[in-house]
Amino acid sequence: MIFERAARREFAQAAAGISVALLAILISTQLIRLLKEAAGGRIAPEAVASLLGFAALNFMPVLLSLTLFVAILLSLSRTYRDSEMVIWFTSGQPLTAWMRPVLRFALPIVVAVALLSWFLSPWANLNRDEYKQKLSARSELSQISPGTFQEASEGRRILFVEAVADDASAVGNVFVASMQEGKLGVVMSDTAHQRIAENGDRFVVLESGRRYEVEPGTAEFRVMEFETYQVRVEDGEAQPVDPSPKTMPITDLLFETSDKARGELVWRIGVPLSALVLALLAIPLGFVNPRAGRSANFLIAILIYAIYNNLLSVSQAWVAQGRLSFWVGLWVVHALMLVPLLFLFFRRMSVGNFFSRRRG
Repeated sequence: MIFERAARREFAQAAAGISVALLAILISTQLIRLLKEAAGGRIAPEAVASLLGFAALNFMPVLLSLTLFVAILLSLSRTYRDSEMVIWFTSGQPLTAWMRPVLRFALPIVVAVALLSWFLSPWANLNRDEYKQKLSARSELSQISPGTFQEASEGRRILFVEAVADDASAVGNVFVASMQEGKLGVVMSDTAHQRIAENGDRFVVLESGRRYEVEPGTAEFRVMEFETYQVRVEDGEAQPVDPSPKTMPITDLLFETSDKARGELVWRIGVPLSALVLALLAIPLGFVNPRAGRSANFLIAILIYAIYNNLLSVSQAWVAQGRLSFWVGLWVVHALMLVPLLFLFFRRMSVGNFFSRRRG
């Protein structure tokens, strides 16, 4: 039908603009957080782009669900505002006739949400954790950020460098504080560079510096000047990532019987189901009085979305804690949201029947 094609085209145009806006907001907030961590030396600057990509994949199911909901809501609100829905009702068409184009538009997006939630999001979480393990296993010199104090060796060593060469082979104005055999040692050097021995061992060579050594609680200390001071460094061994429900694809999660795995399964199945319910909820929520503003309508829609999403998170947490049965947690939130869905459909259809009677 021409009507269905026009409706789906309008839904798609609205969804395209909304998804770009939401994705820009998501990427901006995540980028600011990652840049803050990189500036503080908690992550390597070159890791920002990869971690940003993993975060985007992780949040994509929720982003698509919200995009679907808002796109249908905006499109239907426009039909009310331009009085097209009045013509729709007076021609004898019920509000439920919108379900067909809405479902035909929503189902591919719901399938995409399911695939993202079931497979791509856990893959992104797993690769993010593995990537962080590899970063933490790198040598201390390769993790240094100029101008910041950085802990190393589980807090037993504090490093500071003022400048790093472009190829990271040399650093300038080095400060190193460490505890060795109960003594605090401070090394300061003008320059330092890496040296690789013939057997492959890597050394940091400090040049033209001093070492101060003091035993805490005593007044004794030693000062040593050196031309060169070599410290052997090596990359740590990347520890394997502990398996967790968040990193498992749904094919593996189905066979896990722990409470945490059951809770994660409630969330994985619930996200695409909630996207479908929200798409149907947007039909009656799209009602707008042409003579009044639509702010109240959108506030109610945002409130319903927030309640739905929070209830889904609560049911996941309760199942993971063993406070709620898995089978109850799987359906109770969606069944609860069917109550306002049916009520709003009944209320809006009564308005449509009113226009139909006036036409008769």
